[in-house]
Amino acid sequence: MYALARPFLFCLDAERAHDLALASIEAAYRTGLNPLLALKPESLPTRVLGIDFANPVGLAAGLDKNGAYVDALAALGFGFIEVGTTTPRAQAGNPKPRMFRLPEYEAVINRLGFNNGGVDALVRNVERAKFDGVLGINIGKNKDTPNERAVDDYLHCLERVYARASYITVNISSPNTQGLRDLQEEETLKRFIGTLRERQEQLAARHGARKPMLLKIAPDLSDGELDGIAGVLLATKIDGLICTNTTIARDAVAGARFADEAGGLSGKPLRNRATAVLHGMAQRLGGKVPLVGVGGITRGADAAEKFAAGASLVQFYSGLVFRGPALIGECVEALRAGRKRMAA
Repeated sequence: MYALARPFLFCLDAERAHDLALASIEAAYRTGLNPLLALKPESLPTRVLGIDFANPVGLAAGLDKNGAYVDALAALGFGFIEVGTTTPRAQAGNPKPRMFRLPEYEAVINRLGFNNGGVDALVRNVERAKFDGVLGINIGKNKDTPNERAVDDYLHCLERVYARASYITVNISSPNTQGLRDLQEEETLKRFIGTLRERQEQLAARHGARKPMLLKIAPDLSDGELDGIAGVLLATKIDGLICTNTTIARDAVAGARFADEAGGLSGKPLRNRATAVLHGMAQRLGGKVPLVGVGGITRGADAAEKFAAGASLVQFYSGLVFRGPALIGECVEALRAGRKRMAA
């Protein structure tokens, strides 16, 4: 069905198509027609981060920023859902237009800017959801919060989402909030993560359950910067790392329509760089920190490539735009085949 709907969606503004696609997925779920969108893959049990996943293929943050479509998205067959990025207060994000498709490259450029209804709205939505699988919640800071007080925004969100999340992702790598990526600098990151880790352990004691915390990093980092981040992650004993967010580089789409638009580039052109960062961090971390591979997954083989580079889980979002829900099962089957080869 998605192959039939895609030409119509691609005639619309990218953000409008995004909203319509979510509404259609919700309608299909409510009416029991979601099998027409995708057949749920057979289970591929995976245990990572102390959590049992039905399969290791997840939805990346950004599609469902407010956690309003968790049940409908989970019904497509994802092994886990990540919602957000959420911020302490609601914010409109950047001016429109702010989302652009590059169909010939299977790519998207966005500069949405953490548009969301605020963390309280997200918590209300996920509390209403019936989904009892693995739910990640991605947290960020408000645009008008200066970096020297950014940790307060993250602490607020961490406290609010902790009870409802299976794990929490700390997003300091979006290119669409000015100065946000500066938090990845080694000494800044060490203090920042140290403070969040301390609160994480306090919340674990208070709630009687320890929820893993992951960091999501950018693909546009030098080897020296990656060395520094790896050192911080090992020193702070963070639970996991997501490689990577979108890229500000345009070399892979130079000359294309919209290539000069500001924002983060995702989709197929990101694949090689995101996988290289994943592989590099796997080598630096030596198996001590579980890795989630995201960026450029548009085929089942891309998911398998992430696992070969060191991932224990994978996520995608832009791939869903170009391939539709069938990509979920394709990735699960590629990983199942890889697991069988490893066992042979």
